[in-house]
Amino acid sequence: MRLRSGNSDDSQNGQSSTHGNADTAGHCADTARTGKLLYEELTKSILAAFYAVYDALGYGFLENVYCGALAVELRRRGHRVSREVLTPVYYRGVQVARYRMDFVVDDAVIVEVKSTELLNPNDARQLLNYLRATPFTVGLLLHFGPKPKFKRLVSTNDPAHP
Repeated sequence: MRLRSGNSDDSQNGQSSTHGNADTAGHCADTARTGKLLYEELTKSILAAFYAVYDALGYGFLENVYCGALAVELRRRGHRVSREVLTPVYYRGVQVARYRMDFVVDDAVIVEVKSTELLNPNDARQLLNYLRATPFTVGLLLHFGPKPKFKRLVSTNDPAHP
């Protein structure tokens, strides 16, 4: 499984980050063939909605407030939004657990929302687990913290590349 992470701290100047990128030479599954990001326009729209909600509400609300506002904003922008999506996790064909993802947008991108003061390293791992347990390849971790931040993760779901 290959992983590409984008971080809003590095994107303020309009450049995407290669920090945390498993393949900094540009041969990541996310850009290898076209030079474009997977679901680039969709993720840009989701991020624009994230910043619109942050600009309106600021920092300090609980996660479910941001989730509700983000759902409204995404739908206003014409997206299909599924909230609190349950997804099973299987081991050798037997369901061993279920995850509850915050959002799936346009049946293509997983969105996980956090509203803590600091992001925990486990937050990105949680999103990566969602990607591994589903056929989805792109996920966004949106942090409604003291300063808005995001991480973009891409998983090939290829067991040969863990």
